[in-house]
Amino acid sequence: MKQLFENNRKWADKIKADDPTFFTQLSQLQEPDYLWIGCSDSRVPANDIVGLLPGELFVHRNVANIVSHADINCLSVLQYAVDVLKIQHIIVCGHYGCGGVKAAMCGHELGLVDHWILTIKDTYHHHQTELDAIEDENKRLDRLCELNVTAQVHNICHTNIVQDAWKRGQAVTVHGLIFSIHDGVLRNLNASHSGPEQLLDIYRF
Repeated sequence: MKQLFENNRKWADKIKADDPTFFTQLSQLQEPDYLWIGCSDSRVPANDIVGLLPGELFVHRNVANIVSHADINCLSVLQYAVDVLKIQHIIVCGHYGCGGVKAAMCGHELGLVDHWILTIKDTYHHHQTELDAIEDENKRLDRLCELNVTAQVHNICHTNIVQDAWKRGQAVTVHGLIFSIHDGVLRNLNASHSGPEQLLDIYRF
């Protein structure tokens, strides 16, 4: 812990040396344009990946970047971001080689988290023909990581939080991105949704 406090002081001193007004401005208002829903993996630091400073990215992270309709924590973050902060872009960002996705795909038993990642098993089942046709296990895992992101984009769009915003005429777009730890590159999965007309009728309120 001592090292963490020392690192923090060095970081704060450097920020103030570069911009003496930074923390004064930061403390006054939070007006991010983006909500980032990402994986808890320590190798995927949200702000660093997209080159944004503190205050520019509203962040929620959990194992395997899952948006569950039973998760009051994630839904509270989503509601606050959309209704209060007036976020314009919601980003679901997964990453290749995700341990949570791998555990779901391979049937690894990890404990309580096994219940959390059951939804990924559902995604595998839904796309089983495509996934089973991929012989290379790493490539199959990477494809499931992509499909998991797309599934969470849909889950966000199926909430009344986002659909009510669209009804109000609020500009909110939900994006699906994936990060490669091997090269540091962020890729667009072209799964963006910006209105209810992109949803199946059964999911529209």
